[in-house]
Amino acid sequence: MRTWTRRSFLQSTAAGIGMVAVPSFLMRAGKALAVPAGTVGATAAENLNGTYFADNFAVNEGTIRAAMKAALAKGGEFADLYFQHSAGNYLLLEDGQVSQAYTSVDLGVGVRVIVGNQTGFAFTEELTTESIVKAAETAASIAHGQAGKAPEAYRVAGHQTYYPIELAWEDVGVDTKIPFLEKINGRIFAQDDRVKKATIRFFDNTSRILVVNSDGLAIEDYQPQAYLGAGVVAEQNGRRERNGFNLAGRRDIGSFTDDSVQQIADTAVSRTVKLFEAVQPPAGEMTVVLAAGDAGILLHEAIGHGMEADFNRKNISIYADMINRRVANENVTVVDNGTNPHKRGSINVDDEGNLSERTVLVENGILRTYMHDRISAQHYGVAPTGSGRRESFRHTVMPRMRNTYMENGPHSAEEIIKSVKRGVYCQDFTNGQVEIGAGDFSFYVSAGYLIEDGKLTAPIKDANLIGNGPKALENVSLVGNDLQISVGGWTCGKNGQRVPVSQGLPTVRIDSSVTVGGVDGASHS
Repeated sequence: MRTWTRRSFLQSTAAGIGMVAVPSFLMRAGKALAVPAGTVGATAAENLNGTYFADNFAVNEGTIRAAMKAALAKGGEFADLYFQHSAGNYLLLEDGQVSQAYTSVDLGVGVRVIVGNQTGFAFTEELTTESIVKAAETAASIAHGQAGKAPEAYRVAGHQTYYPIELAWEDVGVDTKIPFLEKINGRIFAQDDRVKKATIRFFDNTSRILVVNSDGLAIEDYQPQAYLGAGVVAEQNGRRERNGFNLAGRRDIGSFTDDSVQQIADTAVSRTVKLFEAVQPPAGEMTVVLAAGDAGILLHEAIGHGMEADFNRKNISIYADMINRRVANENVTVVDNGTNPHKRGSINVDDEGNLSERTVLVENGILRTYMHDRISAQHYGVAPTGSGRRESFRHTVMPRMRNTYMENGPHSAEEIIKSVKRGVYCQDFTNGQVEIGAGDFSFYVSAGYLIEDGKLTAPIKDANLIGNGPKALENVSLVGNDLQISVGGWTCGKNGQRVPVSQGLPTVRIDSSVTVGGVDGASHS
């Protein structure tokens, strides 16, 4: 195998790849994105002049005071500044060669002013006092009243970290990353001679944020992300199938071990070639068993969005009047949790500066709360749940999911499958559509099996699950004891914004409320 150095990588890939020129001040600050090795918690700067953005971009206390004064000048009830500096790297290996490589760097601040349920928002990519104050003045135009008083002092808070890392991504060169891509590629082609093409992707990103608000709070966070995955195309008798697998999360290079390489390659190949054996299931309403792990996307999409508080505050969600009412059987507990170690959707603090938490949405079948940001929490008279999220400094905050999953129940997976006379076992979904208000959904099953007389039989493909999320939740009859939270690179879209998330499930049986869109009259023996 060729030994890659940074020089040989640049020489071999310069043709056909657009290289990004990074301004020198961002390169200097990019180095400062790193945190000390073995960091297990986050300590606060002593004051605003000791934060990351003060050290690297001269955003000192004077700048923040001037911006906060401008933000409150027209009567805003609350204001916050969201500073962000991020750097990401992407590699793509196709046909055994690096075909794409790029680095992206982003920097800016968003200014938000709140009056009641209304938000004024503006952002700037220039971290000068003049530009930040102008953004604050623009955001403040939503208000029309007597000027509010800016804080006289700021407390810079510390917090726990749920994703400590040993080595910062800024210190990992392409010469270290490319061998991972090559090893996965080689193992994929060694697995099965039906494999015709493999596409391997490696992405890492590091973000530093600072949130300062008109309550006098300031808080920083360091947020790493990484993704390593493979897509496979295989051919048999002129028929082609494709599938893949990836590992993602708030992790460092040390978490991508030889076992990870093997898992990605082997799973991507096995998922793909299994499709040559797949049949179309019979169509009609039947019992559905959701497999532990990735099938939690159904919970996320069909139910989770309906529990985000903005949809309920606006009376869009079917759950708008369901607090403290039964929505599922007593074995069903659903949580949205930002504190799971190293998971993709975990956050130490949300994008309003609130500490992350484990939020119990449904407790033993009873709906207890929604996911709240500051605006919805004030509307309902409750505390925020650490769920206020935004895609970047260019976007304002909404209540969003983090890691959403159903907790363990009393049954084994074997017991659940054995209980089904005729049904489908669903492992993975793609191309889902959900109507948030009613909760109606349609999902394409990309991997699964028929269940016949209590046993998994033929793999299935080309099947849609059609149903209603709240109704499906009501009809969960058996909950397994094998909870798995997905290790994949999930991203949730809402109102044009995308944020990293994860989800999970134990094995779950749903009774007679889901229609399988297969083939009329199809059978398997």
